[in-house]
Amino acid sequence: MPDLGKLVWVLIAMFSARNCAMAFNRIADAKIDLLNPRTKGRALPAGKSTAKQYWVFLSLTAVIFIFSAYMLNSLAFALSPVALGIVFGYSFAKRFTSLSHLWLGVAISIAPVGAWVAIREEVSIESLVLGAAVVFWLVGFDIIYSCMDIDSDRGNNLHSIPQKFGVRTALKLAFISHCMMILFLVLLVFIPALGWIYFFGVIVTAGLLFYEHSLVSADDLSLVNVAFFNVNGIISVLLMFFVIVDCTLY
Repeated sequence: MPDLGKLVWVLIAMFSARNCAMAFNRIADAKIDLLNPRTKGRALPAGKSTAKQYWVFLSLTAVIFIFSAYMLNSLAFALSPVALGIVFGYSFAKRFTSLSHLWLGVAISIAPVGAWVAIREEVSIESLVLGAAVVFWLVGFDIIYSCMDIDSDRGNNLHSIPQKFGVRTALKLAFISHCMMILFLVLLVFIPALGWIYFFGVIVTAGLLFYEHSLVSADDLSLVNVAFFNVNGIISVLLMFFVIVDCTLY
């Protein structure tokens, strides 16, 4: 169990990196967001904030993130610019590749790998397997979410799986991606000391993912937000709970 000081710096690093990445994404996508009915109400395209304000916020959170990494250990500090480069790069991926979902998955997978680096000062097979599970989790639900933007993507020459293959095929690929996520989560039973309580949590996660996919179809995307935000929020908290209980008892 890491000491409280490290946990605090991990939390600060996560919080600052997330906000830094979101600020950069809003700056990079301001003109595109204005053309999309779903996003035109965001602060920048709606004129509620200025690009200068966003740049100041971005710079501040980037400095906080790098300083947090420095306070953790030398490997975290050395990798911090790489992490920022990956999360910033996602903002441009949709302009040239339909695999932008995969790029975002890699960006989000920095969280578990980075947390391992923060505490253990190493990149291990455990962290990479967990990172792979996060990649496919993100790819699956981001494909579902991007189904709402298919018309806007086509009209603005942006790339996505739904835009390229259509909603019906995209939802099938999202399901396959979530099956891969469960596979990697199961692999973690055989690598670190995780037991049956964690495995039960994986079964619950699989059930919730199945429910998530039952909420949406090619003919009805009205519950995408429920599938995207609510179900995945429950998954993250529940799986964390099962991991903590498993590690605490065993």
